[in-house]
Amino acid sequence: MVHARAELKREEVKMLVLKRLILLTALLSLVALAGAKDSLAKRPNTLTITGSTTVLPIAQRAAEEFMEYQPKANISVRGGGSGVGIAALIDGTADIADASRPIKTKEIAACRSKGIDPVGTVVAKDGIAVVVHPSNPLKELSLEQLKAIYTGDISKWSDLSENGKPKPIVVVSRDVASGTFEVFKESVLKGGKTREDALMLASNKAVATTVATTPDAIGYIGLGYLSPDVKAVNMEGVAPTNEAVVSGEYQIARPLFMYTNGEPSGLAKSFIDFIMSEKGQTIVEEVGFVPVK
Repeated sequence: MVHARAELKREEVKMLVLKRLILLTALLSLVALAGAKDSLAKRPNTLTITGSTTVLPIAQRAAEEFMEYQPKANISVRGGGSGVGIAALIDGTADIADASRPIKTKEIAACRSKGIDPVGTVVAKDGIAVVVHPSNPLKELSLEQLKAIYTGDISKWSDLSENGKPKPIVVVSRDVASGTFEVFKESVLKGGKTREDALMLASNKAVATTVATTPDAIGYIGLGYLSPDVKAVNMEGVAPTNEAVVSGEYQIARPLFMYTNGEPSGLAKSFIDFIMSEKGQTIVEEVGFVPVK
C-alpha cells in the first residue's frame, strides 16, 4: 500500500513538472513573438525602410533631407526588391516596405497570419522605360514586339528592322522578387514566359549598367534610372516621360507604394507626410519620377 502511494506521488510530481515545462515553453514563445513585433516600436527615433529598388532613390533622398529637419531621427534605407520589402514588413524587421507594385493576395494572407495590417500609401507614379544601347538604331517598338522579344519569338535585331544587325538580342530582365518584373509581366508578357536565357538581375541599376555596356542588349527600368548611358525606346509611338505617364498615354506605368503596419504612425507617419509634402514631391520629381500631388 505504501509502495503504491509512493508511485502515485512520483507520477503526480512528474505531471506537475511536465505542466510547468509546457507553461514555461509557451510563455517563452509568447515573449519571443512579442519581442519580434515590438522590437521596432522600442526604437522611436529609428526607421527601417526596405524593398523596391525603384522606390529606393526616392526613399534615400527623402531620408537624407528629412534627417536634416529631424537630426535625432536615424533612418536606414535598403533595396532588395518589392517582395523582399513586404517580407520584411511581415517579419517585423522593417517599419516601411517600399513596393513598385500592389501587395499580393498571398502576401496579405501572410500579413494577417502575423497580425500585420498592411496599409499602402502611393508616394509617386512611374513609367517602365524600355532601353537599349545608345548605338542601337532602334527607335520604337509595339507591345506585341516587346513581348515577342522577351518570350523568344523574336531573337535577332534584324527581325525588327532593315537597319537591325543580324545579331542575337541579349534580353535583360528583373528577377522574380522585383515589383518592376511583376508589372512588366502583367502589362507586357500577359501570360508569356521570359525566355530561359534572359539575364535576371536584382536591381534597376544593374539592368541599366548591363544595357549601357552591352551593345546588343535590351532591358527595362524605372524612369528615375534613365540616363545618357542608355537609350529609351518609344512604346506604341509614345516616349516614356512624366507627362505621358500622367496622361495615361504611356501604357507601361504603375504607382509606387510605401507599406506600413496599419495607418502610418510615429516616425513612419512623419516621414511619409514629408514625402507627400510639397518638398517631398519635389524630391520625387528631381530623382526622375512622377509626383502624385
